[in-house]
Amino acid sequence: MSDTTRTAMLIGGTGQIGSAVARRLVADGWSVLVAHRGEHHGDTELAEHDVTSIRLDRDDTDALIERARGHDLVLDTVAYEPRHGEQLARLAGEVGSLVVISTGSVYTGREGGYLDIVTGPDDFPDYPVPLRETDPTIDNAERTYSPLKAALERTLLAVDDLPVSILRPGAVYGPFSPALREWYFIKRALDGRDRVVLSDDGANRFSTSSTVNIAELVALCADRPGTRVLNAVDTDDLSVADIAGAVYRALDRDLEVVGFPGPPVDGVGSTPWTVARPLLLSMAGATVELGYRQQVHYEEAVAAAVDWAVREVTAAERRQEDWTAAFPGLAKRAEADRWFDYAAEDAFVAAR
Repeated sequence: MSDTTRTAMLIGGTGQIGSAVARRLVADGWSVLVAHRGEHHGDTELAEHDVTSIRLDRDDTDALIERARGHDLVLDTVAYEPRHGEQLARLAGEVGSLVVISTGSVYTGREGGYLDIVTGPDDFPDYPVPLRETDPTIDNAERTYSPLKAALERTLLAVDDLPVSILRPGAVYGPFSPALREWYFIKRALDGRDRVVLSDDGANRFSTSSTVNIAELVALCADRPGTRVLNAVDTDDLSVADIAGAVYRALDRDLEVVGFPGPPVDGVGSTPWTVARPLLLSMAGATVELGYRQQVHYEEAVAAAVDWAVREVTAAERRQEDWTAAFPGLAKRAEADRWFDYAAEDAFVAAR
């Protein structure tokens, strides 16, 4: 490594965002330190590059700060609450640039609602379309995902001499994804289902975020350190029906979309992107401030995610395991149990 080689430390670096950022940085000649808990193997192809992998306990603040100090870039993909912001505050004056992944769910609707407290279509937030970084965010003491992320943002932005870029993605997707929303359609295609049933005639819109596009934003923030908050979503503006079609095409399968008006009925027609009102984020801020240009569109990016998912499931089957072993985090999600109730879908269509 030369004296001019830029260095980066990625906290949570073996996940979907960390892996994509590592690939983006090594392509530009960075030396990358990947810190992780040892739960995921990450992108094994990165071993051929200037990438070092270490196990690190996030709760060991002294160890975290010691390893992070002096890097040109520190990316934190897993910071979750104010105490994590307090940890990172110790890097003030110690790093070239800090980038922290937040979430688009920190925004509130016009009536003050937000995703964590939604009980159904009637109380789904009425968001401005599109949402901009200056729109209101959650500010309460609730200890659920979105309020904690919003509090993390405020903690970081209050620190002097800390060049922190906070990125707000939407529905993140890519290889190594623990959420893997696309599995909703991938499994259907693999099971020979050539028909999907979608509520609201498949028109729901929820901003997606390719890890490749997020990685581009991280690289731009590293090149221009500063204190900022930016949305981090694809500009494709796809409907749920569009997403279904892209996934099926990636698997070279035909698809018939059966839509019906109104919200899901007893779960039928609901998907991981189903929202009662549009949740769309603007990328104007990143375009103006950093000259950001989207690197990949959904059709291309999702094909890589689908390919990875199929390979993971195939490997599990060779071990005589099923998809729940390939994607244990997804399998633990309560809603995943209801994703594949084909009998209910068929009965619904037959009764129409």
